[in-house]
Amino acid sequence: MHFTHEHEELRRTLRRFIDTEINPHVDEWEEAEIFPAHELFKKMGKLGLLGLTKPEEYGGSGLDWSYSLVMAETLGHVHCGGVPMAIGVHTDMCTPALTRFGSDELKRQFLAPAIAGDMVGCIGVSEPGAGSDVSAIKSHARKDGGDYVINGQKMWITNSLQADWMCMLVNTGDGPVHKNKSLVMVPMDTPGIEKAKKIRKIGMHSSDTGLIYFDEVRVPQRYRIGEEGQGFIYQMQQFQEERLWAAANAIEALNNCIAWTTEWAQERKLFGAHLADQQHVQFKLAELRTEVECLRALTYRACDLYVSGQDVLELASMAKLKAGRLMRLVPDNCLQFWGGMGYTLENKVARMYRDGRLASIGGGADEVMLGIIARIMGIAKRPSPA
Repeated sequence: MHFTHEHEELRRTLRRFIDTEINPHVDEWEEAEIFPAHELFKKMGKLGLLGLTKPEEYGGSGLDWSYSLVMAETLGHVHCGGVPMAIGVHTDMCTPALTRFGSDELKRQFLAPAIAGDMVGCIGVSEPGAGSDVSAIKSHARKDGGDYVINGQKMWITNSLQADWMCMLVNTGDGPVHKNKSLVMVPMDTPGIEKAKKIRKIGMHSSDTGLIYFDEVRVPQRYRIGEEGQGFIYQMQQFQEERLWAAANAIEALNNCIAWTTEWAQERKLFGAHLADQQHVQFKLAELRTEVECLRALTYRACDLYVSGQDVLELASMAKLKAGRLMRLVPDNCLQFWGGMGYTLENKVARMYRDGRLASIGGGADEVMLGIIARIMGIAKRPSPA
């Protein structure tokens, strides 16, 4: 990766914003189990942070995806996982398909306000019986005149309790499960939508996560993104950016975790010496830093290839897998060195220990990443189309 002056300016701007507008409030938002998305996103929109890769005609900056990587990595400076995840959902998970395949009308109605920070978006894929197995979703939309009438439910939906719209994957026909789905833009104030439950989680407390019911929810068919029946393909393309974003977002957070622990070990006295004087502690922290730099190299390479127009399904899957594993390994090892202090709720390493566990589940579990890699390697058969 070659970072330009513009990349570094973005990094500096975002770090200043995090230090003044996010980190001072993290403890409060974690306690409340929600953060003021509209207020925060509006401030980010004014700084041009919500549409880095989006077309200029809709308020974006028209930059390549390397700027999203810088933003995702810098958001690792936030002292929790929930707020960065919510921002990433808004910028790089619910908007790529809308940007690529949505009509001008849809982009002006939903994308432009999202870039400005006037609307909060969410992505509606997971359901109670369909998480990593996207093809198994049961929510469906039937045609009635010029409308879709949607029934079903979505679960584990980040931002959904505050969102103004959902980019929803829904079955719009019969036939093969990879060819009967469409992405549909659904305003969240549409009659028939019930925000049934705020899901309490072991981590990511500041991020609102909802169980959403759809009962005869009527939206115009023109709210469909792109072609009918292509939603599964569009969503798989969105996942590449989502998984690269997750990998990039882990890098600074992991290094922070190691840095906090190093500082603690240099101050903590144990059996007449500092904890950091023990060779085991030194070697373990050195090993963890090496692992993080391997993740950085893999993620940067994938980004370079993606920006040049190449397919990075394999590398994005590898980076997502590695990030998920390290988000478990690094906080767990670091927490051990903190002793009893690591087991307190206010400890930043303990928070990362809780938040980071999601990285091996959300956006496609580790096992899904391994399955993709194995198929590309040619050692696993592709499933027969249903």
